[in-house]
Amino acid sequence: MGEVVLAAKICHVPSMYLSELPGKHHGCRDAAIAGHKEIGRRARELGADTAVVFDVHWLVNSGYHINCGEQFQGTYTSNELPHFIKNMDYAYPGCPELGELIAAEANLAGVRSMAHNIPSLELEYGTLVPMRYMHMGVPEDEKFKVISIAAWCAWHRLEDSFAFGAAVRRAIEKSDRKVLVLASGSLSHRFSDDREAEANIHNWTREFDKQMDLHVVEMWKQGRFKEFCAMLPDYAEHCFGEGKMHDTAMLLGLLGGPEYAQPAEIITPPFGSSGTGQINAIFPL
Repeated sequence: MGEVVLAAKICHVPSMYLSELPGKHHGCRDAAIAGHKEIGRRARELGADTAVVFDVHWLVNSGYHINCGEQFQGTYTSNELPHFIKNMDYAYPGCPELGELIAAEANLAGVRSMAHNIPSLELEYGTLVPMRYMHMGVPEDEKFKVISIAAWCAWHRLEDSFAFGAAVRRAIEKSDRKVLVLASGSLSHRFSDDREAEANIHNWTREFDKQMDLHVVEMWKQGRFKEFCAMLPDYAEHCFGEGKMHDTAMLLGLLGGPEYAQPAEIITPPFGSSGTGQINAIFPL
């Protein structure tokens, strides 16, 4: 019987890759990178062999989609921010069987879902960035099998994403996999306007967004998820939630929705990045 061994809400800001490179921003995201490494370390310690990523950087307009190819390999440059991520090599095994099982379970729950094993369907950086740091220094034979799920759901209902997340957990428990589940997306997501972009690379755009993010994180630390689930639609709208925060809805659906009440463990405290709010946090099972 399979199980979710660790669940987390994580950042995927491209400045993490920029932080590796020589120049004025070298080392600027060391804390976020260390957070990813720690989450990966803990997951392996708990026996994780597979990573399922709710990737809010993968936009879809219809249906719920699962990228569960047999192998992912290539060199990635962001077309959104090529001055942040360019020529980033990656290679990870996939897990088609679990991806198909997730789609089947979600469809049984009335959430129209499709699993894709298509070699030309590439990964987005919401998956590639965390996988990069969670695999640093890891032997080839200890790599997680990777499944990426679209979480920038442009015309979808948050309640369907809650139901989808619950289906993901049922599918995992019917499998033979030990799974790390990651909601890869921001807190607030109001990017700074272009003229302020350079100055705001380490800040929030608006004080309102910063204060809302800090309040939300305090709610998470207190396990107040019933209240958070109730406010999630308004939070996502008024603080420009990335992809309407469907990644967070999926994660909470997997954990039990409004009934979930475990205090979150903050691995990387909230920080501003190009105007947006970011965090790495483990949601105990």
